[in-house]
Amino acid sequence: MLRFHPFLISCFLLLWALNTQAQNTALPGNPVNLQNAPQRDTTNRKSQANWRDEPVKIFATKAFSNIRFSPDTNLHNFQRRPFLQDWYRDLGNHGSPARNQYFSPENLGNTGPSLGYHAFDVYRFKADSLLYYNTTRPFTAFDYQLGSKLEQTLHLLHTQNISSRWNFAVQYQKIGSEGFFKIQRTNHDAGALSTHYTGPRQQYTLYAAVVYNKEQNDENGGILGDSLLHTSKYSDLQTIPVALDNPFYQGSNSNGRRSAITNVMRDYNILIRHQYTWGHRDTVYNRDSTQYGINLVPRFSIMHRLEAGSAKHTFKDVMPDSTVYSPFFNRSFATLDSVYSQQNWAWFDNRISLNGFIGQKEKQLAVSAGIGNRLDNFYTYYISDKNSSQTLSTYIDGELQKEAIGNRSWGYQAKAKFIIAGSAVGDFLLMGSASKDFGRNIGTLSIGGQQQLSDAPYAYTLYQNQYFQESKSLNKESITLLWASVYNERFGVRVSFKNYVIDNFIYLGDTLNAVTNGRLEFNQDAQAFNLSQLSIQKIFKWGPVVLDNEFTLQQVTGNAPLSVPLILGRNALSYENYLFRHALKMATGIEVRYFSAYKAEGYSPFYNRFYFQNTYTDNNQPEANVFFNFKVKRFRAFLMGDQLQTLLWRNTIVHPNYPSPNVMIRFGFDWVLVN
Repeated sequence: MLRFHPFLISCFLLLWALNTQAQNTALPGNPVNLQNAPQRDTTNRKSQANWRDEPVKIFATKAFSNIRFSPDTNLHNFQRRPFLQDWYRDLGNHGSPARNQYFSPENLGNTGPSLGYHAFDVYRFKADSLLYYNTTRPFTAFDYQLGSKLEQTLHLLHTQNISSRWNFAVQYQKIGSEGFFKIQRTNHDAGALSTHYTGPRQQYTLYAAVVYNKEQNDENGGILGDSLLHTSKYSDLQTIPVALDNPFYQGSNSNGRRSAITNVMRDYNILIRHQYTWGHRDTVYNRDSTQYGINLVPRFSIMHRLEAGSAKHTFKDVMPDSTVYSPFFNRSFATLDSVYSQQNWAWFDNRISLNGFIGQKEKQLAVSAGIGNRLDNFYTYYISDKNSSQTLSTYIDGELQKEAIGNRSWGYQAKAKFIIAGSAVGDFLLMGSASKDFGRNIGTLSIGGQQQLSDAPYAYTLYQNQYFQESKSLNKESITLLWASVYNERFGVRVSFKNYVIDNFIYLGDTLNAVTNGRLEFNQDAQAFNLSQLSIQKIFKWGPVVLDNEFTLQQVTGNAPLSVPLILGRNALSYENYLFRHALKMATGIEVRYFSAYKAEGYSPFYNRFYFQNTYTDNNQPEANVFFNFKVKRFRAFLMGDQLQTLLWRNTIVHPNYPSPNVMIRFGFDWVLVN
């Protein structure tokens, strides 16, 4: 098995980078909601001696991309939870398993072997999607949010350039909450280290990243019924009975607020991408010839990509109750017995590709073709023994890309990946997109499509603890996606459309039959179905008054084992203006969100994932909050009253038996420091 310690990996990468005696381009900003700001990079036109004397500049790019992103300074929606933007909803406690009500397949964009746990994905750092920064000054962003019941969110970002061509960034994230209901504590930690280096002749480029994520969730199984929310006896939500409460464990636990049943997800990943480029190189001088830089127009390059990582999911019940496990197995437990299952995935991916470039530097068409090998190790450990499997895969891939840099320019991209050997042979991924800015009257139009065929994740084919085993043989799942969007900044309108066709859909379902005795099972729907989605956002402005409206329509055809709300909506009415001679900017108002009645997915603590059910209908009143956001120079803060609808109606229930919290006060700020 491949095993790595995240701290040792981080130290190794940092020491290795320092020994390279290089320089780079990259730096930090808030990773949420960064806005595109294409510009021409002039960093390398400065001499090393004067580079640190430049005015403060900061931007970020993705690996091997020229499109720039600026740090987020938005005040309009600053009060929204960073991890539940768009349409994600959790189990009623900050940091708990979350699912997107605006449906997207879990395995979309992935092909080949995978583990299959996605309930905490929204809280994780991902090595292949980190931004790489560039700044002329050390930059630190401190983001902190505080809510009722010890709800806390902390995000720290520090980045600085060692030189004009070498940057590093470090991020740390902490999420935790005790929750309004019994034994639903969450505690997450995540960290990321990234570095970007460009050689003095611009021929060698390196992007390297290390990430570590750990998510812990205490399971309470949900409350025993919605009617308990109306009972005066349970005016304190902490007293409402929950399905997985264990009085014996609560009595032995020091504070009585921890659950005997926990789900823990850990993963760490190291990703190194570097290339050597040949092309036409010029020396560029400033007007008085006191500064110079190297300008390279690439024509051909060799790229190497190396990735290694491990993911581990652990389910543990340290004081099991035999009645809880009756759908799985019949057994009485002794005092020191436990129910334990751990599923691990370790992988090593090595790829090399050849790249060609056509056209001018900022309007180049890049074409690449490569081949790679991948080693995947899976095993399930259940105290008394373990079940393991290993596979070696070979794949080929290719890409064609032209970035839309500058006004009225086309941007397009096409990718292909085929697994040609190994257990996942036959899996493939095809995708393509194109976009163009047609001016102020029409806006930016984007269209695209995707087709993929992929194996079932490992955790979907095997579930096992020391008392019970269930295995499934599942066919490959096919997903076809077509999409289009248009954005007009002048009229404040954004419209997008998606259409999925899914065949052999893999899902966890409540079978409710005599064979399984009501136990959840992984199943596959052999009938292809169609899912259409239409999203519209329109912003109205009347001086300082802003009305922001978002609507989404979704429709599933046939009898697919998938249920989504037909309508998702969010409306915010705010007053936004400057005060004290433009020294302070503020935005204050009210926001309402809602979704139409539907048979919402349930949540299973034993599988740590959401499942399809068709017995409970989720029907709620709209949710409301009021907010006051303000900004002074580089300091932003908000104060809000959340879940105000609970003053009039019962708590919103997004997933069966998992209500939202009571009315609560939330406070947060974002402070940027530039040395």
